[in-house]
Amino acid sequence: MPHVVTQPCCGDASCVFACPVNCIHPTPDEPDFATAEMVYIDPVSCVDCGACVRACPVGAIKPHTKLDDDELVFMELNALFHAGSDAGNGLESATRPAQAPVPPVVRVPEGTSLDVAIVGAGPAALYAADELLKQRGVRVTVLDRLPTPHGLVRAGVAPDHQHTKDIGRLFAQIESQPGFAYRLGVEVGRDVTHDQLLTSHDAVVYATGAPADRQLGVPGEGLPGTATATEVVAWYNGHPDHVQAPLDLQAERVVVVGNGNVALDVARVILSEPDELARTDIADHALAALRQSAVREVVLVARRGPAQAAFTVPEMVGLLHHRDIDVVVEQRELLGGDDQKSALLRDGSVPVVDPARRRVVLRFLAAPEAVIGDDVVEGLQVVHTSLETRADGAVVAVPMQEREVIATSCVLRSVGYRSTPVPGVPFDPALHRIPNIDGRVLAEPGGELLPRTYVVGWAKRGPTGFIGTNKSCSLETVNALLTDVATGRVVPAGRPRPVLHDGAALDRADWLLLDAHERRAGREQGRPRRKVVDRLAMADVVRTAKAAR
Repeated sequence: MPHVVTQPCCGDASCVFACPVNCIHPTPDEPDFATAEMVYIDPVSCVDCGACVRACPVGAIKPHTKLDDDELVFMELNALFHAGSDAGNGLESATRPAQAPVPPVVRVPEGTSLDVAIVGAGPAALYAADELLKQRGVRVTVLDRLPTPHGLVRAGVAPDHQHTKDIGRLFAQIESQPGFAYRLGVEVGRDVTHDQLLTSHDAVVYATGAPADRQLGVPGEGLPGTATATEVVAWYNGHPDHVQAPLDLQAERVVVVGNGNVALDVARVILSEPDELARTDIADHALAALRQSAVREVVLVARRGPAQAAFTVPEMVGLLHHRDIDVVVEQRELLGGDDQKSALLRDGSVPVVDPARRRVVLRFLAAPEAVIGDDVVEGLQVVHTSLETRADGAVVAVPMQEREVIATSCVLRSVGYRSTPVPGVPFDPALHRIPNIDGRVLAEPGGELLPRTYVVGWAKRGPTGFIGTNKSCSLETVNALLTDVATGRVVPAGRPRPVLHDGAALDRADWLLLDAHERRAGREQGRPRRKVVDRLAMADVVRTAKAAR
């Protein structure tokens, strides 16, 4: 009875190291780990011990006999990855070690006392805190500009992906470790400076992510009726900066430029039955608005073809099995390829629109040229493209002569993210990230190292990978920091540093009170939680809970 990795896989590789027979790949030391959509269990080598199930933080691994009907495809996906002698990763199975090699962790000298500030409270920050707190004598203070932690796990993961949000249980374990502290509602550049952080701590690690969207760079992009998929995600997830609906829900058709996982999330959520969403942690204001929504169709526009689609196979599998939504591909001639994504869409999509059904329409080989409209959006003009393969193997979209306008009053862009500068911290405007070498921040691109300053996550490597990718990324940065301590490049003060005065910040005890309130309010309605989305209301909840103790 082999086990199977399913859709919620976060890719943090905990299962890889728990497996006693090294049958889960790719492992973090293998070349395709950074780009893999998930990890896969070899059905031939699996010994059914269940160690991976216990290690998985999001409940993504099941015995094959307990798969739901819409999860059976993952049996094939796991097996396909391991088919052939190279197992998809360039390694002969006979050359693999008996167990996956555990990444080494640098140890600091006995008796070292180290205070580290981590700016940002998302997955990269918490994975870094976890690695640091494995050392004796280390204290970590995690700061975030929001009054709530967990970053995109709270404000980015779709509400109907509750299994993925289960990684919050791992974060709670990290937060409970001795030496961990929160300072929430604190923004670098507003409430505290980089220099003040260095004065108060032995080292500072930035985990500020990539909060800004890439631009399309086409005329009309700023017209009323245009927005970003990220804004929509933040809105339905209850981000306190995005309470107002950023899209026109009275439009029958919404057009999204891009076809990555975020685009799929937005399409799926705004087309789902509100009664189904009411069982999730979707924000109350978004649920109320979606109950009045007139949207019947979401069109995802992509420059290239199905084989080059940005969505991952697990996410598309989930959409194809959604009982309330059709996936429509009218360009059936494009689905003849033998690649995995084309085959998936060939078997699971429909060729024509059923007016009675809500639908996601995938439009391939169409590049945005302009958002059409005088005072408001009236449509998106696209130019048809053809594919060319360059000498380096890259497949690019080349504009042709034919153009068309897709009628709509709502255009969203979902074409990737970029980091934004942090006041007082170096920033590479060309690569849109903090310049670094292995997580050590550079004073300028190609320049000298900035003392005692480090970076993890998307701010370090760009917006690539998944939630769990941050685990290995953070380990690399933490090892760099600990190496600097061990070699004397970072000299801990060995005594408490000056207290950081940062205003009315919330600490871990405050967060636990707010978290308990949200969960309690959710249980009353059969939901995982009901989020408090207003900053003042959050403070009131904490204040009331403290007074009641």
